[in-house]
Amino acid sequence: MIGWLEAVVLGLVQGLTEFLPISSSAHIRVVSAFAGWQDPGAAFTAVIQIGTELAVLIYFRKEIWEIISTWTRSLFNKDLRGRWGARMGWYIIVGSLPIVVLGVTFKDQIEGVFRDLRLVGTTLIVFGLLLWFADRTARNKLTLEKHLSFAHAIVYGFAQALALIPGVSRSGGTTTAGLLLDYRREDAAKYSFLLAIPAVLGSGVYELREIGEGPAPAWGPTILATVISFIVGYLAVAWFLRYISTHRFTGFVIYRIILGFFLILATTAGWIPSLG
Repeated sequence: MIGWLEAVVLGLVQGLTEFLPISSSAHIRVVSAFAGWQDPGAAFTAVIQIGTELAVLIYFRKEIWEIISTWTRSLFNKDLRGRWGARMGWYIIVGSLPIVVLGVTFKDQIEGVFRDLRLVGTTLIVFGLLLWFADRTARNKLTLEKHLSFAHAIVYGFAQALALIPGVSRSGGTTTAGLLLDYRREDAAKYSFLLAIPAVLGSGVYELREIGEGPAPAWGPTILATVISFIVGYLAVAWFLRYISTHRFTGFVIYRIILGFFLILATTAGWIPSLG
């Protein structure tokens, strides 16, 4: 069972890492392992991510309102279908399909073998190197408003689906895909955050039924962790978008590689169990 201290710590970890390309689910898994706590599980992780997505909803409230209102009205008014909001609504729907299908298909693996810290360490390294390559080769010129298409939305969607494996990073995977498609760093990250809203909220609401049942954490600590992740996440997303407008992802890549190798060493040496 997760206590109040664990809830505070894991809520902070979730808020700090959700929007950075370093994998929040991996960090929740890693912090729990090194603290000697039981793996909080995929359900707890999914539910407290609701907090960070609420931060996105507030931070991007103007864009989100434009997308929802324009897309809805465009269903009945064809003159609105060429507007940015209407097109973005469809791109988010299409981009969300891969993670929905794969999330349901591989639910057992997501809650089991995918949480193996040896796999987490490997994905941190591999996808960190992919992010470095994308960041170094990207032309950093395309914008969402002018260049996003259904084909690009699908590529983004499959990149997001890879984040079902802790260590890949939802923001890291989708931002990497955006950079490889030559989008600007800020635009790649922004679409990553918008695309995550349906998937994360849907997953969190779906997993609510697990909270308080069987081995899942109780409601009290889960709510506390979610509130903390919301507050910290709002500050983190604002900082991250400012940071990447003038900086590359090199620091995050180095951190991922160091943490990945350390996890592989720690599990191989028996310092921490690979599965909790």
